[in-house]
Amino acid sequence: MSEDIVKLKGSTFGIQLVFDRKVDFSVVKDDIRKKLESGSKFFKRGTVISIEPGILTQSEEDELRKLFHQHAVLFRVEKIESPRIPKRAIMNKSPQPNSDDAYKRARTDNAGQLIKKPSEEQKMMVINRTVRGGQEINSTGSILVIGNVNPGAQIIAGGSIDVRGVCRGLVHAGAYGDSTAFIIADKLMPTQIRIADRIAQPPEDAESPTGAEKASIQNGRIIIETVER
Repeated sequence: MSEDIVKLKGSTFGIQLVFDRKVDFSVVKDDIRKKLESGSKFFKRGTVISIEPGILTQSEEDELRKLFHQHAVLFRVEKIESPRIPKRAIMNKSPQPNSDDAYKRARTDNAGQLIKKPSEEQKMMVINRTVRGGQEINSTGSILVIGNVNPGAQIIAGGSIDVRGVCRGLVHAGAYGDSTAFIIADKLMPTQIRIADRIAQPPEDAESPTGAEKASIQNGRIIIETVER
């Protein structure tokens, strides 16, 4: 049986599930299960997999959602298209591949302004609780989480993200292409960081941070800096 029954197509806005619609759903589901159990690099904990609406029935969507959830992977049914972005947003169409280098921790004494004042285009959403695994927070503006972001949780913001706690989930700032967005957390320990179309994951032997850190794009790469609250 072909290993390419199910394909995963990477894009600026995430990973899209693609397969031949003529193939029976049970075969598709079995192929996905095998990929999940094999530890495919696309199915890391906290990863988001999307599929276009109308491809699967409601019961099939529910089956896949349950299967992905068992492996701490988020499954969404949504239209895959580029959303409207502010004129000031910067879109880079050359995605940064995952690598340990992309997650370089450049510790400095920079103690600049932590939160930019939101503009009329980017109102801040405040989440006054811990975001648990399997939960997803979405906003076209910036997001402030007063609590932890647990493994398996996902925060997606058109602007910047500030976590007043431990961040262990997937965080995506500048989701609509704003490469000036940034991510700050009291303890930045995510499964994956995304800023605009840049992606970084911590190396296996990454040290636990001792204080607040900020992730931003510098010279085309995601860089981590220590900051003061």
